[in-house]
Formats: sequence, structure tokens, C-alpha cells
Amino acid sequence: MPLLHAQSWRQPSFQGRASLPRRGKSRESLLSEEFLQPQASIFTSKPLGIRRSKWEPQKVSVSRSLVVKATSAQASNGVRVTETAEKDVLKALSQIIDPDFGTDIVSCGFVKDLEIDEALGEVSFRLELTTPACPVKDMFEQKANEVVEALPWVKKVSVTMSAQPAKPMFAGNLPPGLARISNIVAVSSCKGGVGKSTVAVNLAYTLAGMGARVGIFDADVYGPSLPTMVNPENRLLEMNPEKRTIIPTEYLGVKLVSFGFAGQGRAIMRGPMVSGVIDQLLTTTEWGELDYLVIDMPPGTGDIQLTLCQVVPLTAAVIVTTPQKLAFIDVAKGVRMFSKLKVPCVAVVENMCHFEADGKRYYPFGRGSGSQVVQQFGIPHLFDLPIRPTLSASGDSGTPEVVTDPLGEVSRTFQDLGVCVVQQCAKIRQQVSTAVMYDKSLKAIRVKVPNSDEEFLLHPATVRRNDRSAQSVDEWTGEQKVQYGDIPEDIEPEDIRPMGNYAVSITWPDGFSQIAPYDQLETMERLVDVPPLSPLEV
Repeated sequence: MPLLHAQSWRQPSFQGRASLPRRGKSRESLLSEEFLQPQASIFTSKPLGIRRSKWEPQKVSVSRSLVVKATSAQASNGVRVTETAEKDVLKALSQIIDPDFGTDIVSCGFVKDLEIDEALGEVSFRLELTTPACPVKDMFEQKANEVVEALPWVKKVSVTMSAQPAKPMFAGNLPPGLARISNIVAVSSCKGGVGKSTVAVNLAYTLAGMGARVGIFDADVYGPSLPTMVNPENRLLEMNPEKRTIIPTEYLGVKLVSFGFAGQGRAIMRGPMVSGVIDQLLTTTEWGELDYLVIDMPPGTGDIQLTLCQVVPLTAAVIVTTPQKLAFIDVAKGVRMFSKLKVPCVAVVENMCHFEADGKRYYPFGRGSGSQVVQQFGIPHLFDLPIRPTLSASGDSGTPEVVTDPLGEVSRTFQDLGVCVVQQCAKIRQQVSTAVMYDKSLKAIRVKVPNSDEEFLLHPATVRRNDRSAQSVDEWTGEQKVQYGDIPEDIEPEDIRPMGNYAVSITWPDGFSQIAPYDQLETMERLVDVPPLSPLEV
């Protein structure tokens, strides 16, 4: 799907809207093409074998409080009953399709607090989206009003827009400072001097302008860039003496943490000490509720980068490069590092691509490095940034380019990048949240690994017996501690939660918490003879 365009930067207002019509098409044509579908069921009743070639979306029950007011006279006359009115509204809303998930907003669970007053013909509800920076929230609101108002008995519709509370994708024990951050996005290049910090800062302020709560963490202790690129009134980090935590500084509504704000400038220390400093700065900061934390990664693929990737539950990564072949060689190392750590790379930004003079476009550093990264590693989106003196000057002045020139060409590119990051993070979270689920009706564990079209079933006892942790297998001898007969055939998991992009945590009735990587689940013996499946109600 072509990317939608976010509106230009503005001072963040978390109740605000981002109206994002696609270039070249009217608002009405865009809505009719992408958001309305015929009123037909999205579920099929065909039996499920061991493998599927295409994933069928799971039906999600609508979480809501339903209030219907009707007089006793109406009830005695057999006028429309509560269930019929409710079905009418939900059927109308199910025409609206989320372009990222490919599923209607009712099945996505977006419809909340549905209230119906039949006597007055009034309907009110709330649409709770995955992020306040959703690039199609205005279109959802408009279309929800239209489809419900079209019902013959409805006279008034009230739609409230909201976003899900900030919640990490990782189900494990996170440091308190990271416990209320929804998405953590790494901006990396693995090579210095390609404009990584410029991309990180402008991306963060673009997301803030779209309505999100955003923070920036400058992870380069040896050469912090954030103190130069932004100009907060308070240029020193403060400590909370009671909690022994760090209070971030702010600039234009975005929270900021950098070693450069610690009052010590650049660090002169060895690697292990730097890793400890980064860990402390990142995990003990009072970030509060954030929709996106953008991490400006330092160059390289050493201890510092690995520490960040392992300590922090990264949602996704954005790769920055230049057109030169030398840049591609280093960037490829970084992409492979993220791949091994199960962090999806969602976009490539090719900086300093070209400049225009005398009506012509010139490519001083050659062409093709960014395209080569996209093609070789299958990264879905590529964005080009031109050579612009204003972009460099804004980084030195302390005010990001997307703030100083929100309607310029550079800002439009960052707006497209911001929309891409929002959409891709939402997809990743949706895939992870439904990757492994327990089907009580079948007494089987459903598995659909992210970025895979295949779904399969596993017997719970098989999953429990294949645990490879130290509690089940002797680390020195490889001897199996838990024997086959120790696990009952009818064992059922009590809870399954995602552990980032690579595994799930499964809690069993005996209190054991098993970490099950997706790679391991794919190698287990699968159930073949199963009855037809019906969509899960969650």
C-alpha cells in the first residue's frame, strides 16, 4: 500500500489530529478505495490442516460497555431490541477496513464504550487506535460517522477518538523507566558521518508533530550529538534523590537524554564502562508514558550496540546510509546484527543523495547504495534525502529542520518516514501479539511466526517437554532433567505473553515459566489431525 502523508510538524497536542490525504487523490476517493469494503464476513469456515498458505485474521470480540435506553411501551410493542441495534451499528462499522492490518475496525477491537439510546436515535462510541500518531485517524472518525448515520433509525452520532495506553511489547520484567514505552525505534548506520543523528532527531520531532509522545536517547557517549542538534532551556539532567532516577530534559515537547547533558561533555573511558553508563542513562530515566522512544545508536557493531539491543526491547530499526559503496559495506554489518537479534529493519534512509543546480540534479557520491540494502536484505521502504545547506544548518542551530521548515521537501520526506515507522510498528506489534495463542477448544497452541504466512498447531505437552532451559536440561552434561513422563498429556498453559520479536513466555500450572523462541517452536512436532477451526474469541 502506498504510504499516506502526515501533516507537517506542529507543537505536539495529544488530543489533536493528523489529517493525511494521499497526494494526487481527493479525500473522498481515498476513503472509498481503501477504507470501505463490501459488507461480507472476513472469516471462512474451511478446515485447517497443518499448514495454511494464507493467514485468516482472528476475530476479536469488541470490548465495550453497551447502554440502551428504551421505554416499556417500546419494549411491549416489540420495537428493535438491544441486540439488533447493536448488530446494526457493529455491522456498519465493520465496513471500515484498517489499511495496515487488512481487517475491519470491529475485529481489530477498536470499538469501545458503545452506547445506544433508541428512543432518541442516538449512538455514541469510542475508537481506540493503536497509537495517537495513527496517520488515518481523521479518516476513521469521518467514515465512522458516515456509516452509522446512514442507519435509518439513527439521528445523532458521537465519535470519540483515543489511543491505547503506552504498553511495551515485551512481557518480561523491564526496568521501571522502560515499563510504559510502547515502541522503541533504533536509528543506526554502523558508520559515522552519514547523518544518523540528523535522521534520528528529525524523525522524533516528526512523530511528535503527528500527535505522539516521544523521547530521544542519544546513545553515543564518545561523541554525543543531541546537545548540538536541540536547544532545551535546561541543558543539564536532574536527579530525583528519593527514587535515584534521572529526570530527562525537554525541548518542544520531546523528552531528551544524552551523556552530553550530564555535564561532562564527551566520555574518555573503556568499553565496559561505557556500556554501564548507557545502561544507567537509559533504564533509570523517568521516561513516563511514551508512544515512541527513538534511540540514536552509536557507530559500529560492538559491545555498546549489543548491550543496547539486548537490554532494550527494540520494536524496529531504521537504517541510515549514503550512496557510497563504503557506506553500504558497514551498513550491511549492522543489518545482519539486527537480523541475528530479531529486530526488524523497517526502512532505509539514503542521506546526501543529490543536489540540484542550474535546473539539473547531480549525484556527487554515486547512486544505488540504499537500493542495494533494500534489495539484498528485503527492507520494505527506501527514503532519499538531498544535500541541503539548510538541513546541515538546522542541526547546528539547535532547531530541527522539520520544525524550522515544516512544508519543505526535507520535511515531507521525514513525514513519509514517520508514517512508515508508525505503520510498521503497528504491524509488528499486531503480529507479535497474535504469534502464539492457546486454543482452548482444540487444546492446542496456535503458532504463526511474524513475517510468515504459515500457521500450525502444537500439543502443549510437546512444547513443555522441549524446554531447553537449565531447569530442564543440565547445562554441563546435556542430560535431560525433566523426563517424558514427568509432563502430563493434558497439561495446559496458564498464560502466553510475547517476549519481543523472538520468543514468547509460557506460564505452566506448576509455576514454571518457559521461554520459547519462535525458531524452536518451528522445529517441534506438529499436530496434523485436527477438526475444523473457528476464529478465536479474545
